Amino acid sequence: MKKFFAFLAVLGMLSISSSAIFAQEEAPATEPVTTEEAVEPATTVAQQVEPSSEVVEEEVGIHKQLKIKFIEGGAWFMSSILICLIFGLAVCIERIIYLNLASANTKKLLQGIEDALENGGIESAKEICRNTRGPVASICYQGLDRYDEGLDVVEKSVTSYGSVQTGLLEKGLTWVSLFISIAPMLGFMGTVYGMIEAFDNIQAMGDISPTAVAGGIKVALLTTIGGLIAAVILQIFYNYILSKIETIVNRMEDSSIVFLDILLRYNLKK
Repeated sequence: MKKFFAFLAVLGMLSISSSAIFAQEEAPATEPVTTEEAVEPATTVAQQVEPSSEVVEEEVGIHKQLKIKFIEGGAWFMSSILICLIFGLAVCIERIIYLNLASANTKKLLQGIEDALENGGIESAKEICRNTRGPVASICYQGLDRYDEGLDVVEKSVTSYGSVQTGLLEKGLTWVSLFISIAPMLGFMGTVYGMIEAFDNIQAMGDISPTAVAGGIKVALLTTIGGLIAAVILQIFYNYILSKIETIVNRMEDSSIVFLDILLRYNLKK
């Protein structure tokens, strides 16, 4: 990670130096002028150069500040917080993709199952479920597979397999919750370490001075804010995933009721 930030800093410095050399080469040659004649043009040139130089310094400052703050916060603590954030985001992205794939048009599926039952029977309806992704299709397939055992068995099978599908939807969320809890703890641990370092400096110098305690307090504050930022980002994704799961579970319950009604009507027609 340090090499990565160092690479960004070197790249920024090279870009600045190359732009400066290019500007010198492009500058046109001017004839000697008197001091009075050169006052206003020099002022104008200075006014034109200042904004661009400020922009360059600001762009380079972002990379340098990220590198400096990361190193000043302590490589071990900041790296641990960054690892928690990366792994937590990886799990969140995987869950979001899985939940989006699990979201299907349940009304269209149930209508297709009902039409298949009327035209082709149970096997035709099972084929519709096999060709449809999502937990609702899996629940309906389990119910159709046990239709010959009676509607009571079908209802129990739908209820049991619905719980299984809910567990699959919530898979991996315990890790996200763990990272949300660990990231601030690592930040607070860095805070304690920074305060201990500050007191060690005071003890070594034998006097309280801003210079003695500034380094330790800086470590304490940087690790704390790093852990809090990581926890806030992961908490936002975590709540979004929970809302998606709640929506899918509600659809599963509604679809299960409609599915049992479809089987009941099909059984009465037979």
